[in-house]
Amino acid sequence: MGGARSKGSKGVEDFKPYITRSIPVGARIVCADNSGAKIIEIVNVHQHKTRTSRLPAASVGDFCNVVVKKGPAELRKQIHGAVIIRQKYAVHRPNGVRVQFEDNAGVLITPEGEMKGTDIKGPVASEVTEKWPRVANLAKMVV
Repeated sequence: MGGARSKGSKGVEDFKPYITRSIPVGARIVCADNSGAKIIEIVNVHQHKTRTSRLPAASVGDFCNVVVKKGPAELRKQIHGAVIIRQKYAVHRPNGVRVQFEDNAGVLITPEGEMKGTDIKGPVASEVTEKWPRVANLAKMVV
């Protein structure tokens, strides 16, 4: 029936699965790298559009601005970049599998995209490794 696709339709090759954004601004999450930070708080989510007066929220693989709430004094009271690597809310994958983790976690990132730490504690979602190859290099376990 149709070889011609309309301009807005998506083919199989450009299919991007929808991941529910379940970590709102203000959420405190675990910092899963060895940069010294223990707890980080999300203050802004990049590339997020939503309706008026709804809190921006992040999901696995999103880049956020965060503030270190528990950790060394030199990391606190500053804005850092971070990538979300785990979320409690289930992620539905195109093959029909649902993956959910036991905590919400992120890792600190420099403005150039390098990780501040040299190790990641715990598993990392495979959606993150597709977007962030530097995080994928340091991940011991990808789920």
